[in-house]
Amino acid sequence: MKALVVYESMFGNTRAVAMAIADGLRQDADVTVLPVGDASEDLLGAMDLVVVGGPTHVHGMSRAATRKDAAKQADKPGSQVKLEPGADGPGVRDWLASLGQHGGSAAAFDTRMKGPAILTGRASKGIAGLLRQHGLTMAAKPASFLVTRNNVLVQGQENRARDWGARLGGRAAAAA
Repeated sequence: MKALVVYESMFGNTRAVAMAIADGLRQDADVTVLPVGDASEDLLGAMDLVVVGGPTHVHGMSRAATRKDAAKQADKPGSQVKLEPGADGPGVRDWLASLGQHGGSAAAFDTRMKGPAILTGRASKGIAGLLRQHGLTMAAKPASFLVTRNNVLVQGQENRARDWGARLGGRAAAAA
């Protein structure tokens, strides 16, 4: 089975979760992991499973304005965050808008602040909706991985992401 993990990351947390998910998927799949700026639509046709994730900004997927705000946050004197390479480019929302129709299985994930989803929002729900609009079948419910107010992954989230990836890979391999 072949799997593609595409992610958007501002400060590294979503990248770390994407890598952990890929580690879990590797039990059942040959996995390619790419930042959204390097992902091309022609890769999707060769994949059995596409996993897409990004950070939650203002209750949903990032937009150009929220990515610009993240860059400003990183540039502030004394900031403890560093902007990821390519973070100021197109995001997951933009990439998904550029896709045509595809078949196959998909899954969505996000990173978001720790707290009730009704207060923080969840980018993964929007990602899943757009994946379905492009003809992909969801292989799992959207998943959220939590960060602290200091923009650090909550302890145990990478392990949780690895386990989620392993379960997802097992289900996708059985269905393939």
